[in-house]
Amino acid sequence: MSSSQPSVSIVVPVRNEADNIAPLIEEITAALDGRWAYEIIYVNDGSTDTTGERLAAIMKQRGNLRQLRHAKSTGQSAAVRSGVRAARGAIVATLDGDGQNNPAFLPDLIAAVEKGVRVGLAAGQRVGRKDTGFKKLQSRIANGVRSSILNDGTRDTGCGLKAFRRDVFLLLPYFDGLHRFLPALMRREGYEIAYVDVIDRPRRSGVSNYGFFDRLWIGIMDLAGVWWLIRRKKPTPEVTEVTL
Repeated sequence: MSSSQPSVSIVVPVRNEADNIAPLIEEITAALDGRWAYEIIYVNDGSTDTTGERLAAIMKQRGNLRQLRHAKSTGQSAAVRSGVRAARGAIVATLDGDGQNNPAFLPDLIAAVEKGVRVGLAAGQRVGRKDTGFKKLQSRIANGVRSSILNDGTRDTGCGLKAFRRDVFLLLPYFDGLHRFLPALMRREGYEIAYVDVIDRPRRSGVSNYGFFDRLWIGIMDLAGVWWLIRRKKPTPEVTEVTL
C-alpha cells in the first residue's frame, strides 16, 4: 500500500452497517493493493449502531482509511457527495456498504475511466440480481421509465458500483437522488459512459436502509427535473483567451 498521494478514492456511503465494515474493507484491499495508490473513504451517514466504532478501530491499522460522519442521516446522494468533495484522487469509485456490490469489479471500472479520454463515468450494470422479486420488478419499471424519458442508454442506474472523474462530478447540479441520474447528467456535460457488467450478490448482513414507496414521488419529481435540465442545456462554448 503506497503512502503517496492517492490517484483513486473509493467512497462507501453507509448507515448502520457495522457487521459489513471489516469484510468489505478486506475485499476492497484485495482488489486494489499493488494496482493504484488509493484511499478508502467511508461516509457514516448518521449511523446509530457501532459502525463508527468499527471504522475507528480499523483506521488504527490502515493509514489509507478515512471516516466522514454526518451528524444525522441525510441520504445516499448526500453521503456520496461528501465523500467526493473530500476525496484526494482524480478518479472516484463508489460502492454500497452492504456487501451486495463485489469490490472485485472496481479495477475494471477504474480502468475504463482511465483509458477513455472522453469517458466521464463507468457504470456497473447488474446481472444475476439477488433482490426479491418485488424489488427487481420495481427496479425494472423505474429503469424503463427513466430510460424512455431521458434516453440515457443505461439499463441499470441503481447499481452502486461506479467510477467517475472527480472534477466532472463536482460540475453536476446537486440534488437528493443525484446518484440515480449520473449517466444522463454526464452525457449532458458531453462525456461518454462506459458500461461494465457486474455480478450481484446477496446482502451480507443487516437490512436495507432504502425503501420504495418513501421515494416514489420524489423520484418522479427528480426525473422531471433532470429532463428539464437536459432540455435547457446550451452548447458549451469554445473559449480561448486573447493575449497581446
